[in-house]
Amino acid sequence: MTTQQLLILIAVLIVLVLAVAGILVAVRKRRSQGDSTRPGRVQESDDGRSSLSPESATAAAKGRAEGQPGASPAASSADQGVQSASPASGASPNPDASTGSAGSAGSVDSRASSQSSAVEQAASSAQEELAHPEASASRMTRLKARLAKSPNPFGKALFAILTKDHLSESDWEDVEDTLLMADVGAEASEQLVKQLRDDARITGQKDPAAVRRGLHQRLIDLVDPDMDRTLAAARPQANRPSVIIMVGVNGTGKTTTAGKLARLFVADGKSVVMGAADTFRAAAADQLETWGGKVGVPVVRSDRDGADPASVAFEAAGRAKNDQADVLIVDTAGRLQNKANLMDQLGKIRRVIEKNLPVDEVLLVLDATTGQNGMIQAKVFAQAIGVTGIVLTKLDGSAKGGIVISVQRELGVPVKLVGLGEGPDDLAVFDPESFVDGILGDE
Repeated sequence: MTTQQLLILIAVLIVLVLAVAGILVAVRKRRSQGDSTRPGRVQESDDGRSSLSPESATAAAKGRAEGQPGASPAASSADQGVQSASPASGASPNPDASTGSAGSAGSVDSRASSQSSAVEQAASSAQEELAHPEASASRMTRLKARLAKSPNPFGKALFAILTKDHLSESDWEDVEDTLLMADVGAEASEQLVKQLRDDARITGQKDPAAVRRGLHQRLIDLVDPDMDRTLAAARPQANRPSVIIMVGVNGTGKTTTAGKLARLFVADGKSVVMGAADTFRAAAADQLETWGGKVGVPVVRSDRDGADPASVAFEAAGRAKNDQADVLIVDTAGRLQNKANLMDQLGKIRRVIEKNLPVDEVLLVLDATTGQNGMIQAKVFAQAIGVTGIVLTKLDGSAKGGIVISVQRELGVPVKLVGLGEGPDDLAVFDPESFVDGILGDE
């Protein structure tokens, strides 16, 4: 190869190398420009500080407003910037963002803030509505009114029969049938009919007012006004905390009644702690927490479903004692497989509570509409844990008000509370005279 040919080859190689180098520089520059504008890319400013690109700030603001998951760490930083910016100041969350991008982010943040504010206002309004439970003194007035308006109070049916001019044997049979249908019970029904017949023979009264007075007094006697219906926690020398265990089968409104009872105590100025020992039903603890949250009552619960209910009850007793609460209400499971299981579980709950505090009250919650069927439940619970009082729910819409009489006679314990409806304050201390007034209706 000649010297001239060698020089030409070297020149060609140099040109090729320079061309390749130029192509590589151009590609690298283009890639660098593309990365600098990619969403989520952190840009380096002249003073060495890092900031998000305008597109990244806008995307982060939209993601926060719409609640979209999956934001990168850089996007999280932008989100913090959006939250700290004041809508009134008009400041852009990113100093390097263009006017259009800042306006878009501000608009999204404004809509999100408005939605959040509306939700908070609605929650605050609901909280304010439920924050002041009705005082116990006025609840019995509503009891009388609701009983009087219920479909068929048995007192009205009795009154209609007894005010006839001449009572035949068939009429007296109707009286007894009415009492039996109202779940007064066979023994109590027979006793009342005998007393009414004796009254009719002795007095010979046919005046409706006189008949009503006589019937009113006989029903009062059957309900037994001499029973002590005072809740242990309301007595002057009550233990502090006074412990109440709520028992009853599922479906009677036991957990709801526990929440309503807490409201009743709060209305009377007492501090309350609740224990969610119904760990069998997953929603029971949540339900109790909802009730407690409305009136500021703490709820002790397990962090897992199916936990030992006795351990929850033990912790609740410790919390109530440490907080020096006036009342501890412990909700228990109602869905138990058999009588032996029921006795074992409820007995254990009571024993572990009594390691911390004495148990003052065991309230059995019964559905008034179940009538005599509820008596079987009542007997089982009474044997298992020792019932001190009855709570009758759904009493206002039922024609079976006689369950008040029969359950007291069967168990020998008083009806202490009655549920009047679905409202949060539809639970009242039972008063025999108001109850009889309600089932007899207006004069």
